[in-house]
Amino acid sequence: MAYWLMKSEPDAYPWEQLVKDGKGNWDGVRNYQAANNLKAMKKGDLAFFYHSNIGMEIVGIMEITKEAHPDPSDEKNRFVMVGVKPVQALNKFVTLKDIKTDWILNDMALVKQSRLSVSPVTAKQWKRVLELSDK
Repeated sequence: MAYWLMKSEPDAYPWEQLVKDGKGNWDGVRNYQAANNLKAMKKGDLAFFYHSNIGMEIVGIMEITKEAHPDPSDEKNRFVMVGVKPVQALNKFVTLKDIKTDWILNDMALVKQSRLSVSPVTAKQWKRVLELSDK
């Protein structure tokens, strides 16, 4: 199993909407590196749901339910999307400040490549985020 972090602006698509919907598609990704990360995802992988721009915090955990397939919002058919479903909200949100000041997390792609919307998370980083969230 692999771990990931996926960003969404809460005024565009918040965690609460995914929970309400029960499942969704992670679409609209137009960065090649982020798209390659989507292509690397396998069914059953887990991902943190990160509220970007507003809040700037990890708020929940999602499961990848469908591997990369064409994103119909891409007219040139170059980009993909994956299916996701909510697993659970974090008890305590883990903020970008928490991440930047933690010696295990401060080298996450979220920090090093801050504009990347879909990034890998190591098992050690995943465990540390869960510890900080009191899960």
